[in-house]
Amino acid sequence: MRDLAIIFGALADPTRLEMLALLLRNDELCVCDFVETLGISQSKASRHLRYLWNAHLLEDRRAGLWVYYRISPSMDGDRRKLVAALSKVLAGRDLTELEGRLSSWLKRKTKTIGCAASPQGKTPAAAPPRVRKLRRAQEARR
Repeated sequence: MRDLAIIFGALADPTRLEMLALLLRNDELCVCDFVETLGISQSKASRHLRYLWNAHLLEDRRAGLWVYYRISPSMDGDRRKLVAALSKVLAGRDLTELEGRLSSWLKRKTKTIGCAASPQGKTPAAAPPRVRKLRRAQEARR
């Protein structure tokens, strides 16, 4: 029962449900994709994703500075049934605005050096030094 309580606790938040909705429609998303799409801070996005990860609903993959998440393909039977049911429920919701924000962000993101870029194509001051250095090198080549 404790296991189910952890799963339902992870699902008991609108932001986490939006994250799952996006992941059910996309193979894999980076933390920055959630930050830009949902308009939340990186720490808040990571915290919400960690709830879903701790409930064994998501898997993560690290690539350098970036962390990518996807729906876990190795879920047990109960989790798989719950995610399938949730997928059907979310399919009946109008997620046009949410998907539009993600699509818009992904188009901007492909024009930058990765996830550290803001919508204006500038590296935030809070970005790690390595990212700022990469951005400066990229701008110097232009």
